[in-house]
Amino acid sequence: MTLKKLDNIEIIVEDLDAVVAFFTELGMELEGRAQVEGVWAARLVGLDDQKVDIAMMRVPGGHGRVELARYRLPDAIRSLPVNAPPHTLGIRRIMFAVDDIDDRIARLLAHGAELVGEVVEFEGSYKLAYLRGPEGILVALAQELG
Repeated sequence: MTLKKLDNIEIIVEDLDAVVAFFTELGMELEGRAQVEGVWAARLVGLDDQKVDIAMMRVPGGHGRVELARYRLPDAIRSLPVNAPPHTLGIRRIMFAVDDIDDRIARLLAHGAELVGEVVEFEGSYKLAYLRGPEGILVALAQELG
């Protein structure tokens, strides 16, 4: 058997609209919104019951998705500080390849994101940056140089 593809990454959020707006400004497209509830869904994730609002964000061209989920029932559990540093254990960031990193950073900063460190070049081949968006979500941007 072969692994076919990475279908999506889920991020649990409190303010679904703010996070959708952030990923839209990043350049992703809203594929759709839905409410997921019922016994089948709760059993899948090991809960007794659940009601979750989701928004599926798609990378243009269809090569990757981020599922944003807001739990209405039960309440979401916060296990890490919102602004945990990049070297905290667990999934810390999602990296996106972009054509114009400076433009994308400016757009995200205007939308409330914060630059985590500095914009750097890696061996003359990539320009890289980490940004923190709503709810502490870390995204990295990479622009291929040359």
